[in-house]
Amino acid sequence: MAELTVDLVYGTALVEAAHENGKEKEILEDGFGVIECIEKEPDLENFIKYPGISADEKKTVLKSIFEDKVCTEFMNFLYVLVDKRRAGRLKQIMKTYRHLLEEEEGVMYGTVFSVEELSEERLAEVEKQTSDLMQAKIKLTNEIDKKLMAGIKVIVEGKIIDATYRKRFDEMASQMNITMRRS
Repeated sequence: MAELTVDLVYGTALVEAAHENGKEKEILEDGFGVIECIEKEPDLENFIKYPGISADEKKTVLKSIFEDKVCTEFMNFLYVLVDKRRAGRLKQIMKTYRHLLEEEEGVMYGTVFSVEELSEERLAEVEKQTSDLMQAKIKLTNEIDKKLMAGIKVIVEGKIIDATYRKRFDEMASQMNITMRRS
């Protein structure tokens, strides 16, 4: 729980700094570029997270690697994270930063449940269809639900779009009962 608060505090501070400088997209790209670089080099990741290494040493290494590759505002943010011993949470903070920016743009989040994992193309198609239906920009994550026979179920901010075969069978059964009772 405390980690979520840390991510939100730093993510919000980064959004404010980005707005002040008009660098929302640049900081987003720089942040995820740094994360990608760190993840490719496990020794660098371990170095950044290791508590026995001084903040000054870490900042010197980060400066030598990233200074000419990221904007000044993001470099300063990295320094703050190192000073506050939060550099190991960079990935989670950047996800929060992206989420906050997208919320400002009116993006809504939801989950699409399916029996099997959806391909990226199919997920994008479902996002577009859901966005059109709800008249909003929707971003979906895919979760597997083996209880579904087939089809998908989408939940966005408490709203449910049920396009599963189970739902269709239930509707048919309900209609058959009504039809049989009328006869």
